[in-house]
Amino acid sequence: MRVITLAGSPRFPSRSSALLEYAREQLSARDVEVCHWNLHNFAPEDLLYARFDSPALKALSEQLETADGLIVATPVYKASFSGALKTLLDLLAERALAGKVVLPLATGGTVAHLLAVDYALKPVLSALKAQEILHGVFADDTQVLEYQHSPRFSAHLQHRLDEALESFWQALRRRAVQPPAFTHLQGVAHV
Repeated sequence: MRVITLAGSPRFPSRSSALLEYAREQLSARDVEVCHWNLHNFAPEDLLYARFDSPALKALSEQLETADGLIVATPVYKASFSGALKTLLDLLAERALAGKVVLPLATGGTVAHLLAVDYALKPVLSALKAQEILHGVFADDTQVLEYQHSPRFSAHLQHRLDEALESFWQALRRRAVQPPAFTHLQGVAHV
């Protein structure tokens, strides 16, 4: 099983990237191959000038093709997710997330930004044809107790992250055992 993690914060380290680091640790412990990407992997001019032929964008796209899932984390600014992340997502192919399980994570300065995941990020992930977008996790900044070195969270956030990662794991396993896609049967009479 392969999962891509995508950090949408222009800063590193950041509170939202700490959520991803924790997710990577938990998935790696379950023998999931985790490929990590962040905005720093992309030349700013490639994002700014929409260079679809960017080597980094091509590499991310190739990894997404063979991935089973994506976990994307972003800070919330002005009631929406990171503009740099939006620019990157805009450069992905229309069906880049087809067949993928997606878990969105977000952090923000106040719980007033709680709905940014549902009303801003999820529609973009859906437009990229994600198969299943799970209920996301939003953390206000006070719940991320340490993000500079080893991530540490409030007990409440830790519990919600663990539940979300368990749901993500179960969705990945369901995807792995799905029957083959429906195909047109040749020679069957149509009435």
